[in-house]
Amino acid sequence: MQSIIRLALLAATTALAGCASFSPDGGMSAVADLAGRTTGQEIVSVRSDDDATRVRAATQRLLARPLSADAAVQVALFNNKGLQAAYHQLALSEADAIGASLPPNPTFSLMRLSGDGALEAERQVAGDILALATLPLRSEIARQRFHQAQLMAALATVRLAAEVRRAHVRVVAANELVALLAEAQSAAEATAKLAQKLGETGALNRLDQAREQVFYAETTAELAGARRAAASARERLIRLMGLWGDDLRFRLPDRLPALPRRPLTEPFVERDAVAHRIDLQMARLELSALATSLQLSDATRFVTLLDLAGLDRKTVEPDGRIIRERGYDVQFQIPIFDGGEVRVRQAAETYNIAFNRLTERAVTIRSEARDAYRSYRATFEIAGHYAREVLPLRQIISEEMQLRYSSMQVDIFALLVEARQRLASRRAAIDAKRDFFLAEAELSAAVNGGGAGREDVPQQTASALASSND
Repeated sequence: MQSIIRLALLAATTALAGCASFSPDGGMSAVADLAGRTTGQEIVSVRSDDDATRVRAATQRLLARPLSADAAVQVALFNNKGLQAAYHQLALSEADAIGASLPPNPTFSLMRLSGDGALEAERQVAGDILALATLPLRSEIARQRFHQAQLMAALATVRLAAEVRRAHVRVVAANELVALLAEAQSAAEATAKLAQKLGETGALNRLDQAREQVFYAETTAELAGARRAAASARERLIRLMGLWGDDLRFRLPDRLPALPRRPLTEPFVERDAVAHRIDLQMARLELSALATSLQLSDATRFVTLLDLAGLDRKTVEPDGRIIRERGYDVQFQIPIFDGGEVRVRQAAETYNIAFNRLTERAVTIRSEARDAYRSYRATFEIAGHYAREVLPLRQIISEEMQLRYSSMQVDIFALLVEARQRLASRRAAIDAKRDFFLAEAELSAAVNGGGAGREDVPQQTASALASSND
Protein backbone atom coordinates (compact mmCIF):
# COMPACT_ATOMS: atom_id res chain seq x y z
CA MET A 1 0.00 0.00 0.00
CA GLN A 2 2.91 2.33 0.64
CA SER A 3 3.97 1.73 -2.96
CA ILE A 4 0.54 2.82 -4.16
CA ILE A 5 0.75 5.97 -2.04
CA ARG A 6 4.22 6.77 -3.38
CA LEU A 7 2.96 6.23 -6.94
CA ALA A 8 0.04 8.57 -6.32
CA LEU A 9 2.33 11.22 -4.86
CA LEU A 10 4.68 10.86 -7.81
CA ALA A 11 1.78 11.22 -10.26
CA ALA A 12 0.52 14.28 -8.41
CA THR A 13 3.98 15.87 -8.42
CA THR A 14 4.42 15.20 -12.14
CA ALA A 15 0.98 16.58 -12.91
CA LEU A 16 1.60 19.73 -10.92
CA ALA A 17 4.94 20.24 -12.65
CA GLY A 18 3.25 19.99 -16.07
CA CYS A 19 0.21 22.13 -15.30
CA ALA A 20 -0.72 24.53 -18.08
CA SER A 21 -0.83 28.27 -17.50
CA PHE A 22 -2.84 31.06 -19.07
CA SER A 23 -1.41 32.67 -22.18
CA PRO A 24 -0.92 36.45 -22.04
CA ASP A 25 -3.34 37.09 -24.94
CA GLY A 26 -5.99 34.43 -24.36
CA GLY A 27 -4.74 32.33 -27.29
CA MET A 28 -5.13 35.15 -29.83
CA SER A 29 -1.59 34.91 -31.23
CA ALA A 30 -2.41 31.74 -33.16
CA VAL A 31 -5.70 33.26 -34.39
CA ALA A 32 -3.99 36.45 -35.52
CA ASP A 33 -1.28 34.50 -37.33
CA LEU A 34 -3.66 32.16 -39.16
CA ALA A 35 -6.49 34.58 -39.96
CA GLY A 36 -4.08 37.47 -40.60
CA ARG A 37 -2.33 35.53 -43.36
CA THR A 38 -5.66 34.78 -45.01
CA THR A 39 -7.33 38.18 -44.71
CA GLY A 40 -4.25 40.38 -44.91
CA GLN A 41 -5.65 42.53 -42.09
CA GLU A 42 -4.88 43.22 -38.45
CA ILE A 43 -6.62 40.94 -35.96
CA VAL A 44 -7.39 42.56 -32.60
CA SER A 45 -9.22 41.31 -29.53
CA VAL A 46 -10.54 44.35 -27.67
CA ARG A 47 -9.94 43.56 -23.98
CA SER A 48 -9.14 46.93 -22.42
CA ASP A 49 -9.90 50.64 -22.68
CA ASP A 50 -6.57 51.17 -24.44
CA ASP A 51 -7.50 48.59 -27.05
CA ALA A 52 -10.89 50.23 -27.55
CA THR A 53 -9.30 53.68 -27.94
CA ARG A 54 -6.77 52.44 -30.47
CA VAL A 55 -9.41 50.58 -32.47
CA ARG A 56 -11.70 53.61 -32.45
CA ALA A 57 -8.97 55.90 -33.78
CA ALA A 58 -8.05 53.43 -36.52
CA THR A 59 -11.71 53.06 -37.51
CA GLN A 60 -12.17 56.81 -37.85
CA ARG A 61 -9.09 57.05 -40.07
CA LEU A 62 -10.45 54.34 -42.35
CA LEU A 63 -13.92 55.88 -42.53
CA ALA A 64 -12.54 59.31 -43.41
CA ARG A 65 -11.74 58.08 -46.94
CA PRO A 66 -13.92 56.31 -49.52
CA LEU A 67 -14.17 52.82 -48.11
CA SER A 68 -12.47 50.15 -50.19
CA ALA A 69 -13.15 46.45 -49.74
CA ASP A 70 -9.94 45.97 -47.72
CA ALA A 71 -10.78 48.93 -45.50
CA ALA A 72 -14.31 47.62 -44.94
CA VAL A 73 -12.89 44.25 -43.87
CA GLN A 74 -10.54 45.94 -41.41
CA VAL A 75 -13.35 48.04 -39.94
CA ALA A 76 -15.44 44.90 -39.47
CA LEU A 77 -12.59 43.03 -37.78
CA PHE A 78 -12.23 45.96 -35.40
CA ASN A 79 -15.89 46.57 -34.60
CA ASN A 80 -18.03 43.48 -35.21
CA LYS A 81 -19.20 42.53 -31.72
CA GLY A 82 -20.12 39.00 -32.73
CA LEU A 83 -16.50 38.43 -33.71
CA GLN A 84 -15.26 39.98 -30.48
CA ALA A 85 -17.59 37.63 -28.61
CA ALA A 86 -15.96 34.72 -30.45
CA TYR A 87 -12.56 35.96 -29.25
CA HIS A 88 -13.82 36.08 -25.65
CA GLN A 89 -15.26 32.61 -26.15
CA LEU A 90 -11.73 31.54 -27.04
CA ALA A 91 -10.44 32.92 -23.73
CA LEU A 92 -13.21 30.99 -21.98
CA SER A 93 -12.15 27.83 -23.81
CA GLU A 94 -8.60 28.38 -22.60
CA ALA A 95 -9.86 28.55 -19.03
CA ASP A 96 -11.82 25.32 -19.56
CA ALA A 97 -8.78 23.62 -21.08
CA ILE A 98 -6.51 24.63 -18.20
CA GLY A 99 -9.11 23.50 -15.68
CA ALA A 100 -9.36 20.12 -17.42
CA SER A 101 -5.56 19.68 -17.33
CA LEU A 102 -5.26 20.23 -13.56
CA PRO A 103 -5.08 17.26 -11.20
CA PRO A 104 -8.13 16.68 -8.98
CA ASN A 105 -8.11 18.43 -5.63
CA PRO A 106 -7.80 16.16 -2.59
CA THR A 107 -10.70 15.97 -0.14
CA PHE A 108 -10.11 16.61 3.57
CA SER A 109 -12.64 15.56 6.19
CA LEU A 110 -12.66 15.86 10.01
CA MET A 111 -14.94 13.91 12.34
CA ARG A 112 -15.32 14.32 16.11
CA LEU A 113 -17.56 12.17 18.35
CA SER A 114 -17.98 12.23 22.13
CA GLY A 115 -20.17 10.47 24.67
CA ASP A 116 -20.03 8.44 27.88
CA GLY A 117 -16.74 10.07 28.72
CA ALA A 118 -15.10 8.91 25.48
CA LEU A 119 -13.87 11.15 22.67
CA GLU A 120 -13.13 10.04 19.12
CA ALA A 121 -11.59 12.22 16.39
CA GLU A 122 -10.81 11.20 12.81
CA ARG A 123 -9.05 13.03 9.98
CA GLN A 124 -9.11 11.84 6.39
CA VAL A 125 -7.45 13.01 3.17
CA ALA A 126 -8.84 11.37 0.00
CA GLY A 127 -7.77 11.63 -3.62
CA ASP A 128 -8.90 10.20 -6.96
CA ILE A 129 -5.99 7.99 -8.02
CA LEU A 130 -7.58 7.02 -11.35
CA ALA A 131 -7.97 10.68 -12.31
CA LEU A 132 -4.28 11.23 -11.56
CA ALA A 133 -3.25 8.19 -13.56
CA THR A 134 -5.23 9.30 -16.63
CA LEU A 135 -4.29 12.96 -16.31
CA PRO A 136 -1.76 12.92 -19.21
CA LEU A 137 -4.43 11.71 -21.63
CA ARG A 138 -6.97 14.19 -20.28
CA SER A 139 -4.45 17.02 -20.56
CA GLU A 140 -3.77 16.10 -24.19
CA ILE A 141 -7.50 16.16 -24.96
CA ALA A 142 -7.77 19.56 -23.25
CA ARG A 143 -4.86 20.89 -25.31
CA GLN A 144 -6.47 19.68 -28.54
CA ARG A 145 -9.81 21.17 -27.55
CA PHE A 146 -8.18 24.55 -26.99
CA HIS A 147 -6.39 24.34 -30.33
CA GLN A 148 -9.73 23.55 -31.92
CA ALA A 149 -11.22 26.63 -30.24
CA GLN A 150 -8.42 28.71 -31.76
CA LEU A 151 -9.25 27.34 -35.19
CA MET A 152 -12.93 28.13 -34.62
CA ALA A 153 -12.07 31.74 -33.79
CA ALA A 154 -9.85 31.97 -36.88
CA LEU A 155 -12.63 30.49 -39.00
CA ALA A 156 -15.12 33.04 -37.64
CA THR A 157 -12.65 35.79 -38.59
CA VAL A 158 -12.13 34.50 -42.13
CA ARG A 159 -15.85 34.04 -42.67
CA LEU A 160 -16.63 37.57 -41.52
CA ALA A 161 -13.96 38.96 -43.86
CA ALA A 162 -15.44 37.02 -46.78
CA GLU A 163 -18.96 38.21 -45.98
CA VAL A 164 -17.82 41.83 -45.77
CA ARG A 165 -16.13 41.57 -49.18
CA ARG A 166 -19.28 40.15 -50.73
CA ALA A 167 -21.42 42.85 -49.12
CA HIS A 168 -19.03 45.58 -50.29
CA VAL A 169 -19.13 44.31 -53.88
CA ARG A 170 -22.93 44.17 -53.84
CA VAL A 171 -23.46 47.66 -52.43
CA VAL A 172 -20.97 49.33 -54.78
CA ALA A 173 -22.50 47.53 -57.78
CA ALA A 174 -25.98 48.53 -56.57
CA ASN A 175 -24.92 52.18 -56.30
CA GLU A 176 -23.41 52.02 -59.78
CA LEU A 177 -26.69 50.66 -61.12
CA VAL A 178 -28.63 53.41 -59.35
CA ALA A 179 -26.47 56.04 -61.04
CA LEU A 180 -27.01 54.39 -64.44
CA LEU A 181 -30.79 54.18 -63.98
CA ALA A 182 -30.96 57.77 -62.76
CA GLU A 183 -29.22 58.84 -65.95
CA ALA A 184 -31.63 56.70 -68.01
CA GLN A 185 -34.65 58.10 -66.16
CA SER A 186 -33.58 61.65 -66.90
CA ALA A 187 -33.26 60.87 -70.61
CA ALA A 188 -36.56 58.96 -70.61
CA GLU A 189 -38.32 61.88 -68.96
CA ALA A 190 -37.08 64.29 -71.61
CA THR A 191 -38.12 61.88 -74.35
CA ALA A 192 -41.59 61.43 -72.86
CA LYS A 193 -42.11 65.19 -72.75
CA LEU A 194 -40.94 65.50 -76.35
CA ALA A 195 -43.32 62.73 -77.42
CA GLN A 196 -46.18 64.51 -75.68
CA LYS A 197 -45.49 67.76 -77.51
CA LEU A 198 -45.18 65.96 -80.84
CA GLY A 199 -48.47 64.25 -80.12
CA GLU A 200 -50.14 67.58 -79.48
CA THR A 201 -49.03 68.79 -82.91
CA GLY A 202 -50.16 65.56 -84.59
CA ALA A 203 -46.63 64.56 -85.58
CA LEU A 204 -46.71 61.45 -83.35
CA ASN A 205 -49.52 58.93 -82.96
CA ARG A 206 -50.90 57.70 -79.62
CA LEU A 207 -49.15 54.32 -79.86
CA ASP A 208 -45.68 55.85 -80.07
CA GLN A 209 -46.55 58.34 -77.36
CA ALA A 210 -47.62 55.51 -75.04
CA ARG A 211 -44.42 53.60 -75.75
CA GLU A 212 -42.28 56.54 -74.65
CA GLN A 213 -44.45 57.19 -71.62
CA VAL A 214 -44.33 53.58 -70.46
CA PHE A 215 -40.55 53.42 -70.88
CA TYR A 216 -40.25 56.45 -68.62
CA ALA A 217 -42.66 54.93 -66.09
CA GLU A 218 -40.87 51.57 -66.06
CA THR A 219 -37.48 53.23 -65.70
CA THR A 220 -38.78 55.24 -62.75
CA ALA A 221 -40.04 52.07 -61.08
CA GLU A 222 -36.73 50.27 -61.71
CA LEU A 223 -34.83 53.21 -60.25
CA ALA A 224 -36.95 53.12 -57.09
CA GLY A 225 -36.34 49.37 -56.75
CA ALA A 226 -32.62 49.81 -57.35
CA ARG A 227 -32.42 52.51 -54.68
CA ARG A 228 -34.21 50.26 -52.20
CA ALA A 229 -31.85 47.37 -53.01
CA ALA A 230 -28.81 49.64 -52.67
CA ALA A 231 -30.03 50.91 -49.29
CA SER A 232 -30.56 47.34 -48.05
CA ALA A 233 -27.12 46.32 -49.30
CA ARG A 234 -25.55 49.27 -47.50
CA GLU A 235 -27.36 48.37 -44.27
CA ARG A 236 -26.05 44.80 -44.48
CA LEU A 237 -22.53 46.14 -44.87
CA ILE A 238 -23.12 48.43 -41.90
CA ARG A 239 -24.27 45.49 -39.76
CA LEU A 240 -21.24 43.42 -40.68
CA MET A 241 -18.91 46.32 -39.87
CA GLY A 242 -20.64 46.92 -36.54
CA LEU A 243 -21.16 50.66 -37.13
CA TRP A 244 -23.77 53.07 -35.80
CA GLY A 245 -24.30 56.77 -35.09
CA ASP A 246 -22.05 59.22 -36.87
CA ASP A 247 -20.02 56.38 -38.42
CA LEU A 248 -22.88 55.69 -40.83
CA ARG A 249 -21.82 58.69 -42.95
CA PHE A 250 -18.96 56.79 -44.57
CA ARG A 251 -18.51 57.03 -48.32
CA LEU A 252 -18.11 54.24 -50.84
CA PRO A 253 -16.45 54.22 -54.28
CA ASP A 254 -18.64 55.30 -57.18
CA ARG A 255 -17.95 52.13 -59.14
CA LEU A 256 -16.34 48.72 -58.86
CA PRO A 257 -12.60 48.59 -59.55
CA ALA A 258 -11.32 47.68 -62.98
CA LEU A 259 -10.84 44.05 -63.85
CA PRO A 260 -7.34 42.65 -63.33
CA ARG A 261 -5.27 42.38 -66.48
CA ARG A 262 -4.85 38.63 -66.01
CA PRO A 263 -6.82 36.13 -63.97
CA LEU A 264 -5.28 34.14 -61.17
CA THR A 265 -3.76 30.84 -62.22
CA GLU A 266 -4.53 28.10 -59.73
CA PRO A 267 -3.12 24.83 -61.06
CA PHE A 268 -3.06 23.36 -57.55
CA VAL A 269 -6.32 24.78 -56.24
CA GLU A 270 -7.43 21.43 -54.79
CA ARG A 271 -4.13 20.90 -53.00
CA ASP A 272 -4.14 24.41 -51.60
CA ALA A 273 -7.73 24.05 -50.37
CA VAL A 274 -7.00 20.77 -48.60
CA ALA A 275 -3.87 22.27 -47.03
CA HIS A 276 -5.34 25.65 -46.01
CA ARG A 277 -9.02 25.14 -45.20
CA ILE A 278 -9.49 25.93 -41.52
CA ASP A 279 -12.62 23.79 -41.21
CA LEU A 280 -10.67 20.78 -42.48
CA GLN A 281 -7.94 21.45 -39.94
CA MET A 282 -10.63 21.46 -37.26
CA ALA A 283 -11.93 18.11 -38.47
CA ARG A 284 -8.41 16.65 -38.39
CA LEU A 285 -7.91 17.92 -34.87
CA GLU A 286 -11.26 16.49 -33.82
CA LEU A 287 -10.20 13.11 -35.17
CA SER A 288 -6.96 13.28 -33.21
CA ALA A 289 -8.81 14.18 -30.02
CA LEU A 290 -11.19 11.29 -30.54
CA ALA A 291 -8.25 8.93 -30.96
CA THR A 292 -6.90 10.14 -27.60
CA SER A 293 -10.34 9.67 -26.05
CA LEU A 294 -10.42 6.14 -27.41
CA GLN A 295 -7.16 5.43 -25.60
CA LEU A 296 -8.62 6.93 -22.43
CA SER A 297 -11.75 4.78 -22.69
CA ASP A 298 -9.64 1.68 -23.17
CA ALA A 299 -7.35 2.57 -20.25
CA THR A 300 -10.31 2.96 -17.87
CA ARG A 301 -12.27 0.06 -19.29
CA PHE A 302 -12.35 -2.13 -16.15
CA VAL A 303 -11.75 0.44 -13.42
CA THR A 304 -13.72 3.67 -13.46
CA LEU A 305 -13.41 4.57 -9.77
CA LEU A 306 -10.30 4.30 -7.62
CA ASP A 307 -10.17 6.52 -4.54
CA LEU A 308 -7.39 6.36 -1.93
CA ALA A 309 -7.80 7.95 1.49
CA GLY A 310 -5.29 8.29 4.33
CA LEU A 311 -6.84 7.94 7.82
CA ASP A 312 -5.66 9.32 11.15
CA ARG A 313 -7.96 8.38 14.07
CA LYS A 314 -7.53 9.35 17.74
CA THR A 315 -9.72 7.96 20.54
CA VAL A 316 -9.70 9.18 24.18
CA GLU A 317 -11.05 6.50 26.51
CA PRO A 318 -13.00 7.35 29.69
CA ASP A 319 -9.96 6.47 31.80
CA GLY A 320 -7.87 9.03 29.95
CA ARG A 321 -5.97 6.61 27.74
CA ILE A 322 -5.33 7.87 24.17
CA ILE A 323 -5.50 5.36 21.34
CA ARG A 324 -4.19 6.53 17.96
CA GLU A 325 -4.76 4.62 14.71
CA ARG A 326 -3.42 5.31 11.22
CA GLY A 327 -4.33 3.56 8.00
CA TYR A 328 -5.87 3.94 4.61
CA ASP A 329 -9.14 3.43 2.81
CA VAL A 330 -9.38 2.27 -0.82
CA GLN A 331 -12.61 2.42 -2.84
CA PHE A 332 -13.08 1.00 -6.31
CA GLN A 333 -15.88 -0.31 -8.47
CA ILE A 334 -16.17 -4.01 -9.25
CA PRO A 335 -16.90 -4.45 -13.00
CA ILE A 336 -19.46 -7.21 -12.61
CA PHE A 337 -22.23 -5.96 -14.89
CA ASP A 338 -20.40 -3.33 -16.97
CA GLY A 339 -16.93 -4.38 -18.07
CA GLY A 340 -16.40 -1.21 -20.07
CA GLU A 341 -17.37 -2.72 -23.43
CA VAL A 342 -20.12 -0.12 -23.93
CA ARG A 343 -17.84 2.87 -23.44
CA VAL A 344 -15.10 1.39 -25.61
CA ARG A 345 -17.59 0.59 -28.39
CA GLN A 346 -19.07 4.10 -28.17
CA ALA A 347 -15.62 5.65 -28.43
CA ALA A 348 -14.63 3.44 -31.36
CA GLU A 349 -17.80 4.16 -33.33
CA THR A 350 -17.55 7.88 -32.63
CA TYR A 351 -14.01 7.80 -33.99
CA ASN A 352 -15.23 5.99 -37.12
CA ILE A 353 -17.97 8.58 -37.60
CA ALA A 354 -15.42 11.40 -37.38
CA PHE A 355 -13.07 9.63 -39.78
CA ASN A 356 -15.75 9.25 -42.43
CA ARG A 357 -16.93 12.83 -41.98
CA LEU A 358 -13.37 14.05 -42.37
CA THR A 359 -13.00 12.08 -45.60
CA GLU A 360 -16.35 13.39 -46.84
CA ARG A 361 -15.33 16.93 -45.98
CA ALA A 362 -12.06 16.59 -47.89
CA VAL A 363 -13.91 15.36 -50.99
CA THR A 364 -16.40 18.23 -50.70
CA ILE A 365 -13.65 20.80 -50.29
CA ARG A 366 -11.88 19.58 -53.42
CA SER A 367 -15.12 19.91 -55.38
CA GLU A 368 -15.85 23.36 -53.95
CA ALA A 369 -12.37 24.55 -54.92
CA ARG A 370 -12.69 23.28 -58.49
CA ASP A 371 -16.17 24.78 -58.88
CA ALA A 372 -15.12 28.13 -57.41
CA TYR A 373 -12.14 28.38 -59.74
CA ARG A 374 -14.24 27.53 -62.80
CA SER A 375 -16.76 30.21 -61.82
CA TYR A 376 -13.93 32.68 -61.27
CA ARG A 377 -12.46 32.08 -64.72
CA ALA A 378 -15.88 32.11 -66.41
CA THR A 379 -16.98 35.37 -64.80
CA PHE A 380 -13.60 36.93 -65.62
CA GLU A 381 -14.03 36.04 -69.29
CA ILE A 382 -17.63 37.29 -69.36
CA ALA A 383 -16.84 40.60 -67.65
CA GLY A 384 -13.78 41.04 -69.85
CA HIS A 385 -15.88 40.34 -72.94
CA TYR A 386 -18.26 43.14 -72.03
CA ALA A 387 -15.37 45.51 -71.31
CA ARG A 388 -13.37 44.64 -74.45
CA GLU A 389 -16.07 43.90 -77.01
CA VAL A 390 -19.65 44.80 -76.15
CA LEU A 391 -19.27 48.27 -74.61
CA PRO A 392 -16.76 49.55 -77.23
CA LEU A 393 -19.07 48.35 -80.02
CA ARG A 394 -22.03 49.99 -78.34
CA GLN A 395 -20.05 53.22 -78.17
CA ILE A 396 -19.29 53.01 -81.89
CA ILE A 397 -22.95 52.39 -82.67
CA SER A 398 -23.98 55.36 -80.53
CA GLU A 399 -21.53 57.69 -82.26
CA GLU A 400 -22.64 56.52 -85.72
CA MET A 401 -26.29 56.99 -84.81
CA GLN A 402 -25.54 60.51 -83.63
CA LEU A 403 -23.89 61.31 -86.96
CA ARG A 404 -26.85 59.90 -88.91
CA TYR A 405 -29.30 61.83 -86.75
CA SER A 406 -27.33 65.03 -87.31
CA SER A 407 -27.49 64.45 -91.08
CA MET A 408 -31.21 63.66 -90.78
CA GLN A 409 -30.78 60.07 -91.99
CA VAL A 410 -32.59 58.70 -88.89
CA ASP A 411 -35.22 60.22 -86.65
CA ILE A 412 -35.10 60.85 -82.93
CA PHE A 413 -36.91 57.63 -82.09
CA ALA A 414 -34.32 55.45 -83.81
CA LEU A 415 -31.74 57.24 -81.71
CA LEU A 416 -33.78 56.50 -78.59
CA VAL A 417 -34.06 52.81 -79.41
CA GLU A 418 -30.29 52.60 -79.70
CA ALA A 419 -29.89 54.44 -76.37
CA ARG A 420 -32.09 51.85 -74.68
CA GLN A 421 -30.04 49.02 -76.12
CA ARG A 422 -26.85 50.69 -74.89
CA LEU A 423 -28.42 51.04 -71.44
CA ALA A 424 -29.16 47.30 -71.36
CA SER A 425 -25.55 46.52 -72.30
CA ARG A 426 -24.18 48.80 -69.60
CA ARG A 427 -26.43 47.15 -67.00
CA ALA A 428 -25.25 43.73 -68.11
CA ALA A 429 -21.64 44.89 -67.88
CA ILE A 430 -22.17 46.08 -64.29
CA ASP A 431 -23.75 42.74 -63.39
CA ALA A 432 -20.90 40.83 -65.05
CA LYS A 433 -18.25 42.79 -63.16
CA ARG A 434 -20.15 42.32 -59.89
CA ASP A 435 -20.35 38.58 -60.52
CA PHE A 436 -16.61 38.45 -61.14
CA PHE A 437 -15.68 40.11 -57.86
CA LEU A 438 -18.17 37.91 -56.00
CA ALA A 439 -16.62 34.85 -57.66
CA GLU A 440 -13.19 36.10 -56.62
CA ALA A 441 -14.36 36.27 -53.01
CA GLU A 442 -15.89 32.80 -53.31
CA LEU A 443 -12.61 31.40 -54.63
CA SER A 444 -10.75 32.79 -51.64
CA ALA A 445 -13.39 31.30 -49.35
CA ALA A 446 -13.16 27.91 -51.07
CA VAL A 447 -9.40 27.80 -50.59
CA ASN A 448 -9.22 29.25 -47.08
CA GLY A 449 -12.60 28.45 -45.56
CA GLY A 450 -14.69 31.61 -45.51
CA GLY A 451 -18.00 30.26 -46.75
CA ALA A 452 -21.22 30.30 -44.82
CA GLY A 453 -20.50 26.67 -44.03
CA ARG A 454 -22.34 24.00 -42.15
CA GLU A 455 -21.56 22.42 -38.80
CA ASP A 456 -17.83 21.81 -38.99
CA VAL A 457 -17.33 19.22 -36.28
CA PRO A 458 -19.33 16.17 -35.27
CA GLN A 459 -21.90 16.65 -32.56
CA GLN A 460 -20.26 13.93 -30.44
CA THR A 461 -16.91 15.50 -29.61
CA ALA A 462 -13.81 14.35 -27.85
CA SER A 463 -14.74 16.49 -24.87
CA ALA A 464 -18.02 14.63 -24.52
CA LEU A 465 -16.20 11.33 -24.60
CA ALA A 466 -13.71 12.57 -22.04
CA SER A 467 -16.51 13.62 -19.71
CA SER A 468 -18.14 10.23 -20.13
CA ASN A 469 -15.01 8.67 -18.64
CA ASP A 470 -15.27 10.78 -15.48
